This record gives sequence, structure tokens and C-alpha cells, in this order.
Amino acid sequence: MRRTRRQVVAGLAAVLGAAPLATWADDARPTPQAVVQRWYRLILELVRHTPTYSPPVASRALAYIGITAYEVVASTGTALRSLTGQVHDLIPLPQSAIAVDRGVALHAAMAVVVQAMFGNTGPTGQRAMQAMTDKGALRQATGVAPDLVAQSVAHGRSVAAHILAWSQSDGGAVVENMGFPLSYALGNTPAAWVPTSRVAQQQFPLLPLWGRNRPFAMPAGDACGLPPPPDYSEDPSSAFFAEAREVYDTVKGLTDDQKRIARFWSDDAMLSPTPPGHWMHIALRALDDEGADLVQHVDVLARLGIAVADAFIACWASKYTYDLLRPVTYIRRFIDPKFEPLLNTPPFPEYPSGHSTQSAAAAVVLTAIWGEHFAFDDDTHVDEGMPARSFASFHAAADEAALSRLYGGIHFRAAIERGLAQGRCVGAFAAGLQTRI
Repeated sequence: MRRTRRQVVAGLAAVLGAAPLATWADDARPTPQAVVQRWYRLILELVRHTPTYSPPVASRALAYIGITAYEVVASTGTALRSLTGQVHDLIPLPQSAIAVDRGVALHAAMAVVVQAMFGNTGPTGQRAMQAMTDKGALRQATGVAPDLVAQSVAHGRSVAAHILAWSQSDGGAVVENMGFPLSYALGNTPAAWVPTSRVAQQQFPLLPLWGRNRPFAMPAGDACGLPPPPDYSEDPSSAFFAEAREVYDTVKGLTDDQKRIARFWSDDAMLSPTPPGHWMHIALRALDDEGADLVQHVDVLARLGIAVADAFIACWASKYTYDLLRPVTYIRRFIDPKFEPLLNTPPFPEYPSGHSTQSAAAAVVLTAIWGEHFAFDDDTHVDEGMPARSFASFHAAADEAALSRLYGGIHFRAAIERGLAQGRCVGAFAAGLQTRI
């Protein structure tokens, strides 16, 4: 069951009135970690609600928002080490020479960075952000001396401004036409990607230059490059044909559980928090369940944001290097002209699978924090009528997310398995950041 636009709007409104994952009691000043949880709950709704927020764009915003929260906390005398010098081109941030209330500073910084990242969201989203800003500011000021509030707000805003200025030079700051180029030279070989949608805007592929964006933790966009996909062939005895036949046979013989898996991980733009938001939800729930403190919250969310953002840069660099057609195109040409995959085929090249790459990257970071055998329930889509799914580990969840794209009929096996390998490479860089003093 997919979320309707009306449900998305209702979700934004509900964020302001319903209890968040962490306690936000009406009669108490929220803890700083509750402030983080509250903002992220709104962010995941805004991702659904903002037209330009395809998965790569969402991953970029989540990285910068996570780094902003992290650096606010790191700059106020905690055990966190600044990411300056560890992520590309981030110069030293403002440090507080006077007393700062972390909750006030954190809320002020989040208000600035979220409103900047989602400046093009609709009227409902704009009202939700403003209400969150105003209500949170009043809550955080409760019982705090006015001069301390003022200097804490100033510090939080200065950190956010620093991060936003840094973000402008990464190559992804401006997204026009929802990420679809107004002109583009399609490949002219039989193996090249061709449009799979009749939507006029999607006759050119999404964000073809995204792989050139400045990465965060990985050394370069091609640092986790992949070998070429299996050689294209129309020969029924070839390995490439066999992969296409596997997609066809799988879709034709899907079990009910396989259909549920495909839809659970579909995470369509405008109808969900997208794949990076899905993994953020998993992390937020784990943090809340263990009663994590503020330092753990911002550490996890910053490294996870960096991992998924770098994963989409790496994946998109590979996609447009190899420019491979989608299974639906090949299958309709050579196996069954009436073939219909379970899921809508995304409007960009096939190899590798973005879900696989970013899910494996996320799993590496979360496993580095919570261990190889951290079992959890994923209830990301409960509000949409999909039951929670249980996993024995983060890697098990990533493997299922990757395989869901085969069930959905939108990826070949090689794109799935090599996407997982690429994601593990990307995730290692984010997991390796030195975050503690």
C-alpha cells in the first residue's frame, strides 16, 4: 500500500502534534537528543513532500544536516572530534569561547540548516518547519537565562551558516527541473540506457552529473569503482541473457512474501522518505530504543548521512560510466514484449543498484557502531499499512533491500551483488572517521 499525497501532507501536520520517537513532554524541556529526534522526524516527512528530493538529493541533505548537528555538539566541549580535516574541504568551524546551552544551540542550528535544505518544499512543509522552529525555540529557552539563550542561538546559527556555505561548492547545491537535464545525448549502442517512462520529463536520465559531486569521506567519486557489467549479448546462451531471464522468471513466479519485500524496500520518491531516509529511520529507532545520549545520536546520524551520500555519488559515477539498459527494455525486446515488472522502473541507468550500494554502506556504519549481531525490527512503513520486518543484523537488512530490486524486476543480478560490494567499500570510509577524542 503506497502513501497518497494526502497522507503525506497529513504526516507533516502530525509531526507537530504527535509524540516523537524520543520523549517530548508538554510539561518538560526536551533533552537535546529529543530535539534531534524531533527534527529528524520532520525531515523524513519533508523528504516525502519536496519535489526535487530524489534519493541522491535526499542523501546529500541528510549528510549536511547530520554534520551540522554533530559539529554543534563537538564545538561545545564534548568528547567528539570535529570532522574538519576528515571530510573534504571542511575548514575549521566556529568554536564557542563562552558558555553555550547545547539544546538551544542545536535547535537553532537545525532550524537554519533544515529550512535552507528544504527551501523549495510546499506551503504545508514551510508551515511545519516554521512551527517546529518557533515551538522548539520556546521550549528550549525554558528556564535558561536570556543572555545564555542569545549567545547559544548565535553559536548554533554560526555553525549552520558555516556548513551551508561549505555545501554550496559540492556540485549538488542546485537541482533544476527535478534533476532531469533539459538536453542530453543518449547512448547509441544496443546496451545503452533508454527511457522506460512515458513521462515527458523522464526522457533524459536523472542527475547524470551527480557522480562528479564532491564526496564526503571517500577519497574520490570513483574510489569505489566497479568492474564492467557482464558483456551485453543478445545470444540466448550468453551470461547477459541468463541474467535477464532470471529477472523475467523471478517476476513471473513471485511469492506473496517476495512481493511484500519488493514493496517494503521500494521507497519511492514523493511517497516515502526514500532509501536513505529509510535507513535513517532504522537508526533513529535503534538510538531511541537504547536510550542513546546526545553524543551517540549525532555521531551515528552524521556518519550514516555521510555514508549514504557518498554511496549515491559512487553509484551514480558508475551508472553513467557504464550506461546500461534496464531489464524491462531488454526483456521486452528479446523475451516477452508484454513484460511488466512489479515496481516502476526508475529513470536512470541500471548498473549498479542504488538500493544495494547505499544499503550496504549504511549497514557497514551501523554494524561498526552496534555490532554484527544487532537484531532489530524495521517499522519504517507501518503507517502505510506495511507490517514491520525483523532482521538479525544490519547486513541482513541490506541484503534483503538489495534482493528486493530483483523481485521488483528492475535490476539484474550483477547490479545487485556488485552494488553491495561497492556499498561496503563506501561505508568503510564513513565508519573509519575519527569521531571521539
